[in-house]
Amino acid sequence: MASVLESEVKDIVLSNATFGPREIQQLVGAIHADFTQFSFLRDAVAELEVREDRSPAAAVRLGVCYFLLGRFVRAEETLSSADGSALALFYLGKSQLALEKLTIAVDSLEAAKKAGYDGDETSLAIVESHRSQGMPDTAMTVLDTLFGPVEQTSEYLYQRGATVAAQGGNPEEVIALYERAVEADAYHPGALFGMEIENDRRGNDHEALDLYQRAANCFPTHVGAVMNLGILYEDMQEYERAQHCYQRVLDAFPSHQRAQLYLRDAVASSDMLFDEAAEKAHDRLAQVLNVPVADFELSVRSRNCLQTMGINTLGDLSRTSEQELLASKNFGETSLIEIRDMLASKGLELGQFALDTGEAEPPLDVSGMSPDEQALLERPISDLNLSVRARKCMVRMGLSTVGELVRKTGDDLLECKNFGVTSLNEVREKLTEANLRLRGD
Repeated sequence: MASVLESEVKDIVLSNATFGPREIQQLVGAIHADFTQFSFLRDAVAELEVREDRSPAAAVRLGVCYFLLGRFVRAEETLSSADGSALALFYLGKSQLALEKLTIAVDSLEAAKKAGYDGDETSLAIVESHRSQGMPDTAMTVLDTLFGPVEQTSEYLYQRGATVAAQGGNPEEVIALYERAVEADAYHPGALFGMEIENDRRGNDHEALDLYQRAANCFPTHVGAVMNLGILYEDMQEYERAQHCYQRVLDAFPSHQRAQLYLRDAVASSDMLFDEAAEKAHDRLAQVLNVPVADFELSVRSRNCLQTMGINTLGDLSRTSEQELLASKNFGETSLIEIRDMLASKGLELGQFALDTGEAEPPLDVSGMSPDEQALLERPISDLNLSVRARKCMVRMGLSTVGELVRKTGDDLLECKNFGVTSLNEVREKLTEANLRLRGD
């Protein structure tokens, strides 16, 4: 494909010179070579939109450019009232295909063929319509009528591969056809996407990633390929790259709801990158804080005082100040030194987490729980096998045990940044499996 400069992109869109398949290929080639030129095409289209002296031929030019920009509704509206030329009818059919108006698309494509548009190209678009309607046998019948050089083109090979796949044919034949299509055009978006899916199914992650990246550089953008690449990047915790993928889709298809949703999620994830080392450190600290004071050899006086104050774990002690201990009856300096030494052996101090106590939460009613369920309350939250997003929120809220979690209400959890209804439902499901529930549920 020939590449053109910014000024040439605008000239192709705005001039009164010839506009046909060759010029369209130039536009596609320019943006494929440098996606920043997509904005030049968008700017030129905006300028063409406001022209008052727009001719029927200019309307065709505008409608085709709408198609390239992914604005299929506007493309259909504009091309439907254009000059009725073969070019207008062909891209009208392509726009209707994109809008899944499949039967109408075939009528427009047949009309384009009668008006003189390339018969092989229109037939291949019709094949796609038949296959999309769930009629792969009809699509194959059309393919079997095509002979000659078209059989070696990337589009023919891709359509045949996709049709064989739709018929439930031999996967090896499907892959071979896709591979031949890519040999004919290394950046055919449909063939690359087909190969990506096949590699994904076989667990060939490295090959799939390479193919997704190649497909992402294609223009027009293949939505499925770019969306899947974004998901792969999210799995790799490369959230900025994922955002770029979803934005690419939205540049071409501004109302794409799934891309909008995934972009918001990727942005949220990048704001809360999960430090695995920090999580491990937090889990280790949680385990230490849950150690019962009864595990240590304390004097009878110290042990009795702690029991009277309701202090059962090292975590309880770390949230208790020296003044509070000394205010307890029969608790003196000797006991204080003993407690300090015990905590120091675990890297803790009295009052270290005194500010974490916050408002006192109502006591948890364990009267109806079995011994196994009560024991579960002391288990770390990690035992619930929550998703990464939910675990991040638990860390952010300072919750380390199941018992601490079930003392929270659903509203308490929803106040945590990036913790939404989906995460709340997940927590509730995990607790239900353990016959537990959040406070207030």
